[in-house]
Amino acid sequence: MNAPESSTGNPFLDFTDAHLKAAMLRALRLVAILTVIAFVALLATMGWQTAMLLLAGAVVSASGLWEWQKLIAVINAKLDAQPESAGPEGQMPRGPGATRVVVGFFLRLIVAGLVLYGSLRCFHGSVYALIGGLGLAALALAVEAVRLVRS
Repeated sequence: MNAPESSTGNPFLDFTDAHLKAAMLRALRLVAILTVIAFVALLATMGWQTAMLLLAGAVVSASGLWEWQKLIAVINAKLDAQPESAGPEGQMPRGPGATRVVVGFFLRLIVAGLVLYGSLRCFHGSVYALIGGLGLAALALAVEAVRLVRS
């Protein structure tokens, strides 16, 4: 939902869809930067298999951020739709874009599960690297939340 044009001075009340999209993209960029740094560090210290486990976790983590960004956009579009465009019994029309995003979300979950399973079976490195890669999205979102609170 878009915030009104007037500024209240409160960053939480002035937070718009554009702000959310920018924050999600910054979080994705931070995940990518942290992944490269951690990958190189693990490659140099613990070997390629542990580095690959981190990479697998980070890819799943980043894809989750990307997919949630698309889901949020679809939900916001549905919430911002005009009430007069509602169909019978007040239901909002269901577009092919929303269906595609929801199906993509569930397909991504299946692919993420396969990537995690395959990486654990093939790479015999530290499982903690995989967990660390999976946690990168949470860390990036926490950084963005702190940015919002401090602004």
